[in-house]
Amino acid sequence: MAEVDVGKPLPAITSEAKPFWEAAAQNKLVMQRCRDCQAYVWTPRPACYECGSERLEWQELSGKGQVYSFTVIRQVVGRAASMAFEKEIPYVIAWIDLDEGPRMISNVVGCPVEDVKLGMTVSVVFEQQSPEVWLPKFKPLVS
Repeated sequence: MAEVDVGKPLPAITSEAKPFWEAAAQNKLVMQRCRDCQAYVWTPRPACYECGSERLEWQELSGKGQVYSFTVIRQVVGRAASMAFEKEIPYVIAWIDLDEGPRMISNVVGCPVEDVKLGMTVSVVFEQQSPEVWLPKFKPLVS
């Protein structure tokens, strides 16, 4: 039986998220922010989830933050699409508290999984997955 090459699933570029992906392709991390209540809005959407305002604007962030929580993925479990990640095992999925306040989930890259620690300072890097998709990931910030 021939082996099927299943690629990694990629995020959909919706009209709400298009400015995010365009900025990521330029190595910039941006996030929506509500003009009325000042809440950051993640993931991209048409209205603020805090106050309901549709007055959202895109704001560039520093891309720096700290690891709030993380897990190390050491085996593939489940559907065929997850097999596309097998070559990267082990890898880290983490909640990153950005310096500006919002929290996002991503990968920690650029160091052994054993070196990832809670509170570790990180900065964003972008990895191209397709012509349109540059994924934000985080590497340890060397002082």
